[in-house]
Amino acid sequence: MRRRTVLSIAGAGALGSLAGCLSTLSSGDAAGSDGPESDSTDDGSDEDAPLTDYEYTAPPQIVDLAEQNHQSTLRTVPARHQLVTDEAKGGPVELPEVWAWQADDLEPSVPGPIYRMQEGETFELTFENSEHDRPHTVHVHAVGKSWSDDGAPISTRTDVQPGESHTYELEGDVPGTHFYHCHVQTHNHLDMGMYGILRVDPAGYTPPDQEYFLTLREWDSRLHEREAGGDGDYNAGDRSPNRYTVNGRSAPTTFNPELGSPLVVGAGDTVRVHVVNAGYEQHAFHTHGHRFTVVEKDGSPIPEAARYQEDVVGIAPAERVTLEFEADSEPGIYPVHCHKVDHVTTDGAYPGGMATAIVYEDAMDTDEFAAVMDDAGYDG
Repeated sequence: MRRRTVLSIAGAGALGSLAGCLSTLSSGDAAGSDGPESDSTDDGSDEDAPLTDYEYTAPPQIVDLAEQNHQSTLRTVPARHQLVTDEAKGGPVELPEVWAWQADDLEPSVPGPIYRMQEGETFELTFENSEHDRPHTVHVHAVGKSWSDDGAPISTRTDVQPGESHTYELEGDVPGTHFYHCHVQTHNHLDMGMYGILRVDPAGYTPPDQEYFLTLREWDSRLHEREAGGDGDYNAGDRSPNRYTVNGRSAPTTFNPELGSPLVVGAGDTVRVHVVNAGYEQHAFHTHGHRFTVVEKDGSPIPEAARYQEDVVGIAPAERVTLEFEADSEPGIYPVHCHKVDHVTTDGAYPGGMATAIVYEDAMDTDEFAAVMDDAGYDG
């Protein structure tokens, strides 16, 4: 068996003009392909000056709970978040304020950390509200917990106020890939970046050759401008997303092996991908050059008799699917994206948004790969 990859930022990625579905950002088709020029007001002030001076988020990390006695401390930290980095084509594109999850001594991230545990284990998650001025909770889908640990103040009548903490006891009784998020003013707090993945591996779990975690999400940047003290006119009833991400990044940054979400494979690999829709819209997850089988949904295995090969699957809000495919195509760079094609845009510019790629190691020494790495801002 080949090495096991468990985080989607490992390896390398690509932006695809390569299968006819996406054109490169250097093609000149996208409006503002070199990014907007800085504007100044009559008094010489910079209209593009950042609204906040928070530190930037880091990519999400996997927390193996068995390695830390099945305990973790989680905090909410205000931060800035780059969807497209300065070095990438069309960058920078950023949200001036997000509310990132910070686990233990890791850097704050959007999405939050990927917690991983085994079926039958118990996990103590302490939410320590020491870094933020709003009340929050942690609500985890599917797994067992007491009513008081459900994290839904609309029914429990409790939340975690600034300066307070609460320890949630969570049971690994439902194997599968699960979703967690803040449940205070959910329509805004989840939208501000307070979401993540909990993975419960079933007893006797056999890892594949390559394994990845992807979260899909759409954003209305007006909310983040408002929360950062800007003049964003936002109302949740008039939510209108203008940015789309995979693991918190938009193309072409999604293809950066250090920051993005490329699925790096070797010929013949068995590849397992856990996909979570952390947004409020349905997304049509599509792979080029490979047909996959959905093997789990919302913590339940799909019976063998109900499995079939497909190349696009609709994923509803909060839904989780685990899919598998064989890396048996001609080695190359194959786009993976939402097939609601307006979701493959950033501020209306195409291509961007919710797109990444399956990248064969054997294609990583090609001129095409070098070109997409240049677009992604990766010079490694």
